[in-house]
Amino acid sequence: MTLARLTLAAASMLPLAANATTVRVHYDSPKGGLAIRGDKGPMSWSKGADANSGDGKVWTYTWPDELGEVLMKPALGDDKVAIGGAYRLAAGSTRDIYPFFGAPFGKVKIIPDFASPQLKNSRKLRIYLPPSYDENRAKRYPVLYMHDGQNLFDARTAAFGVEWGIDETVNRLVATGVMEEIIVVGIDNTPARVDEYTPCCDPQYGGGQLDTYQRFVLDTVKPYIDSTLRTLSGKESTAIMGSSLGGIASVSIAQKNAAVFSKAASLSGSFWWNKEALVTTLPPRLPVKFYLDAGTVKDGLEETIKMRDALQKQGYRQDADLFYHVAEGATHNEKSWAARVDKPLAWFFPWQ
Repeated sequence: MTLARLTLAAASMLPLAANATTVRVHYDSPKGGLAIRGDKGPMSWSKGADANSGDGKVWTYTWPDELGEVLMKPALGDDKVAIGGAYRLAAGSTRDIYPFFGAPFGKVKIIPDFASPQLKNSRKLRIYLPPSYDENRAKRYPVLYMHDGQNLFDARTAAFGVEWGIDETVNRLVATGVMEEIIVVGIDNTPARVDEYTPCCDPQYGGGQLDTYQRFVLDTVKPYIDSTLRTLSGKESTAIMGSSLGGIASVSIAQKNAAVFSKAASLSGSFWWNKEALVTTLPPRLPVKFYLDAGTVKDGLEETIKMRDALQKQGYRQDADLFYHVAEGATHNEKSWAARVDKPLAWFFPWQ
């Protein structure tokens, strides 16, 4: 063995050596062991270097800072490499990662008759749990809250028989290393959808129960999700998204609760509501990322452009805390939203 390899081998035995880069892999593998594949040192993409563990649950591997930035992935046994993208570790860093090795397919569970004491009604919650949820129980996840839950996962319950395909889209983006795993909470609408998703009050359509619906999301839905699932409950890991009236609901809720949500997406948002009041009465710039889009075919593009311009006047900047997108040829329906929902998902929850 060369001197360089001896040095690297010795370094790998030290969990937190000085002037060394360390990865800690959280994965319960008491018998199979775990190896690190990568692009430098004793690691390669075809053969891993053995990681060390005292309990079979946290596996540590260390290499000298001299290797510089390293791309790596954990491997289980000889043939299973972690699903998703490679991890990029800067020299001198210590990184905790939570991989999974099984099929990259999440699952949807339904909570029936979920009561709202604020609105005096009930509805279903449709919850997408990511692929690793049952496999790696050490991991916690960001959460995306979405309105019109019955349209998200199942064509049989979706409006006009077309679903968003959120589960399939997230599965694909996770498997290809585009986005992180997340939990998605779909909150079904009710016959009072127009009222619940809108601030007061449009001259033609009325509305005005959004503040009450907001309290339902914040005081009932989110506490339930955080107490029953392995979530990352802080602001930076919490987003809200919807389309049409659900789009303006998402923007308004995030504006009023910037301490809870760091990201809000409006697909084809109904910014015409109440004579464009949401456009003309913006609060000062907030520490929230906003995604806005609209299609070019009868989809409220003119009002969405006005909302974008108003946000930019407040200091929001494209690709920093504002993502504005025009969907050429798209109209106001689930098929169009399904075709581009990957954009806010990847922007809100990018890999690493």
